[in-house]
Amino acid sequence: MAKPLKKLVSCVILDLDGTLLNTDGVVSEVLKGLLAKYGKQWDGREAQRIVGKTPLEAAAAVVEEYGLPCGKEEFLAELHPVFYAQLCNIKPLPGASRLLKHLSGHGVPMALASNSPRGSIESKISYHQGWKDYFSAIVGGDEVTAGKPSPEIFLEAAKRLNREPSSCLVIEDSMPGVTAGKAAGMEVVAVPSVPKQAHLYTSADEVINSLLDLQPEKWGLPPFQDWIEGTLPTEPWYISGPVIKGFGRGSKVLGIPTANLSPKGHSSLLSEHPSGVYFGWAGLSTRGVYKMVMSIGWNPYFNNAEKTIEPWLLHEFTEDFYGEELRLVVVGYLRPEVNFPSLESLIAKIHEDKRIAERALDLPLYSKHKDDPYLSSSLHSERNHS
Repeated sequence: MAKPLKKLVSCVILDLDGTLLNTDGVVSEVLKGLLAKYGKQWDGREAQRIVGKTPLEAAAAVVEEYGLPCGKEEFLAELHPVFYAQLCNIKPLPGASRLLKHLSGHGVPMALASNSPRGSIESKISYHQGWKDYFSAIVGGDEVTAGKPSPEIFLEAAKRLNREPSSCLVIEDSMPGVTAGKAAGMEVVAVPSVPKQAHLYTSADEVINSLLDLQPEKWGLPPFQDWIEGTLPTEPWYISGPVIKGFGRGSKVLGIPTANLSPKGHSSLLSEHPSGVYFGWAGLSTRGVYKMVMSIGWNPYFNNAEKTIEPWLLHEFTEDFYGEELRLVVVGYLRPEVNFPSLESLIAKIHEDKRIAERALDLPLYSKHKDDPYLSSSLHSERNHS
């Protein structure tokens, strides 16, 4: 059940990079390549400082942090052509196309408001069919005197939508964006793009883990109608690898034996999919195909240092199968990762996840994937659909 209505809004203003598009992944790859030319290694430590900034501010932060022998303008000039060549590779974040289609289908006016220059925004969205038509207004950082955290960009978007700021809902991934939205007198939902930073977004009216978790009805907007028996169908995605020893806590602490996969080699897949609880089918080449529920993420209760992949095969096995090739077809989403006040409440929730997944996987929508040839194939080719 959705919580009671927070506030009625009549339009939605969205940020682009890190909110609708997974730009950060491409930016990291480009920076990795450029910094290597200077004998430096991009380690992502600057991600927090460049999220939500104008391109020049982001360039200045990288030049300063890495002590590069060039000015910020020079570095940005070097970065631009490489980044623009990669625009076609920027994927929508999970739930982005679903949200835009949903709001557009219900006639909710939308605007894009980004610190990127207008031309860059239009180039990025041109690779995503229909996106340009969803927006009644687009405001770029070069169309205002000051970018976020100044509220100007959002106030201009409201003006172009012909709406009062107080009737606008802003969806943002960065702190400068949240600050700007609140300064504009708007309601703000934060979807933090940098992991494990949600606690910093106290000024937002709501903080959610990913766009999959947005409940439009909280803001007086039409609710999604695509949840089925507590599950959200997703495009199937595929992941495989040998079963590794986990932290030992699955069986020992929780009484839930997970068959962990190594995150190594899956970094791009893990950056594409938000942390949370998913379900689907698991294939072990010598044993068969089983129902599966899986968590991806940092497991807030145990506060993992890196994003982990922890599938739980819903079957009683009499022996361990470390080292065996495990293939997963992920077909749906259950819920975001949340911290639990006690171990008992965590265990109860995991068992509830199991019940929901077991029942849902009998529905034809999901059961058909049990026969996916990927599950029984012993080939080591990786399929990566998302």
